[in-house]
Amino acid sequence: MNKKSLSNSSRQWLPTTKKEIEHLGWDYIDVILFSGDAYIDHPSMGAAVIGRVLEANGYRVAIVPQPNWQDDLRDFRKLGAPRLFFGISAGAMDSMVNHYTANRRRRSDDAYSPNGRAGLRPDYPTIVYSEALRSIFPDTPIIAGGIEASLRRLSHYDYWQDRLRPSILTECKADMLIYGMGEKPILEIAQALKSGKNIKEITDVAQTVILRPIDDLPAERESDSHIVLHSYHECQTNNRCQAENFKHIEVESNRWHSRDIWQVTGNVAVKVNRMNPPMTEAEIDASFDLPYTRLPHPRYHGKRIPAYEMIRHSVNMHRGCFGGCAFCTISAHQGKFIASRSKESILREVRAVTEMDDFKGYISDLGGPSANMYKMGGKDLEKCTRCVRPSCLHPKPCPNLNNDHSALLDVYHAVDALPEVKKSFIGSGVRYDLSMHLNSDERINRINRRYNEELITNHVSGRLKVAPEHTSDSVLQLMRKPSFSQFRKFKQIFDDINEQKQLNQQIIPYFISSHPGCTEEDMAELAAITKGLNFHLEQVQDFTPTPMTVSSETYYTGLNPYTLQPVFTAKSRNEKLAQRKYFFWYEQEYQRDIFNSLSRMNRPDLLSTLFPRGISRLAVASTKSAQKQKNNRLEPQSRGKKNGKKYHSNN
Repeated sequence: MNKKSLSNSSRQWLPTTKKEIEHLGWDYIDVILFSGDAYIDHPSMGAAVIGRVLEANGYRVAIVPQPNWQDDLRDFRKLGAPRLFFGISAGAMDSMVNHYTANRRRRSDDAYSPNGRAGLRPDYPTIVYSEALRSIFPDTPIIAGGIEASLRRLSHYDYWQDRLRPSILTECKADMLIYGMGEKPILEIAQALKSGKNIKEITDVAQTVILRPIDDLPAERESDSHIVLHSYHECQTNNRCQAENFKHIEVESNRWHSRDIWQVTGNVAVKVNRMNPPMTEAEIDASFDLPYTRLPHPRYHGKRIPAYEMIRHSVNMHRGCFGGCAFCTISAHQGKFIASRSKESILREVRAVTEMDDFKGYISDLGGPSANMYKMGGKDLEKCTRCVRPSCLHPKPCPNLNNDHSALLDVYHAVDALPEVKKSFIGSGVRYDLSMHLNSDERINRINRRYNEELITNHVSGRLKVAPEHTSDSVLQLMRKPSFSQFRKFKQIFDDINEQKQLNQQIIPYFISSHPGCTEEDMAELAAITKGLNFHLEQVQDFTPTPMTVSSETYYTGLNPYTLQPVFTAKSRNEKLAQRKYFFWYEQEYQRDIFNSLSRMNRPDLLSTLFPRGISRLAVASTKSAQKQKNNRLEPQSRGKKNGKKYHSNN
């Protein structure tokens, strides 16, 4: 028997067809989950996590991956009605991010589908799936979850339709929405329904969103237990109201003890119940230790699922991120407080990876939302429970933050000591401002210097990806990122260690154009600065507004939600392309445009930096085909692999 057979001989995938259910001898199903992703039985995949959690608590669960919504809806009918409820999720990504580029062009692939095939999920599956199920099973409860539902739980800007949309719960046919990590609320709901409660009676489960009569709206606008936002109608007619709302939404998403949030939408009130405190080590271990096969379902035999290729030999060590980057959705979904697994749980998963048929000795990632926040938090947790800062690192690291990397190094050493592991890599993003921040305890500073050295020496697969995001300090302030001077210092450390250890490694920086606050001149300066550092940029992207981020709300409202001051943002296609071209200053086809733009700006200093030999040698791309090639090259895309957030467990 081969290794794969041995590792999975006592495990089974959750059933996906009637035949598989009959094989199990079931005469009923408690819960049926519908997902926009292919079914990969892995702890990074939300539908698998929710299914396994329910299964571990005695429920019979089936999964219908990527149902066909364009025929007679047979995929929605085929398993009948569950005893308790249907669960629906768009998948591990918002469907519109998955489907469209920053320029709203349709993508030609889908990393979460077999063979990367596009078109196996609709736009807004949360809406489409719930409408299909409600039309067939009008009396069966429907619960929405996943990243799309989570980040659209209140009024939000939809970039692809260029309009403010209400809570997705008011636009779909679901009875309830779960936001954030769903293990705890899904079990509480399942138990309530099993005990005989009607879905309409379940009104106070943490991390759920429900609709209530307007008469239930609290009389006070704000108290210790709740806050009432501006109504959706007010936000539609006044951008300032939406900006003010978002500040409250973000603050409540990042509090240890959050409050209920209410928002009137039409003739109902949307109630967002408080968040749960961060999961304990025992709770998060229990989720990751479930009997996942770690493989795609056999129905995909012979087909490659790109997203799975990225995570198959990786291990997620924690949830949450306290970086608070303005353009990132992680804290809105997972919260800012870190929930870390035990070293023992991580090692159990690493051993499971080493038993896979195709394992060659290399762990592709020991990571998380930010790779080096494992086991970190406040020195005095009581202070953390009262904190309302959205970031523990911006505008400067919190004095209560313990940035000791010793627990992380301990895990690295334990993994590398396993005889089956030749090397473990860190593929998730590293916060160098966290490892470089000087602690008041010199012992911790020594440990953190050792972390940087060991990271660069032992855990880089040739190229270390980091995210300075920009070179302009004013733009970085709006991004909630550290000054570019910190990246320069980290690069010097990286270069020095490579020279000392005689390593031939590269540091690969990520950058964003057209972020709120960024001008064309800022991008020109970025080009000159990165040229001076000998970078030909690869990992770049045009800013794409996604639901529930500070940057998206700034883009839509034109206001900084925290100061309510106006912020310039490049919005038109021409404005965006004018910024993006500076990423490619070294390519001849863009140099004439850049030369003309810098001349118009009266920046001879940048001209001499980028083109010290002048423009006379440069060819002018004047034919239609050259122009078309240029536009295609400038077409905004996500940097790197668009589905690279492999550390998410978007359940």
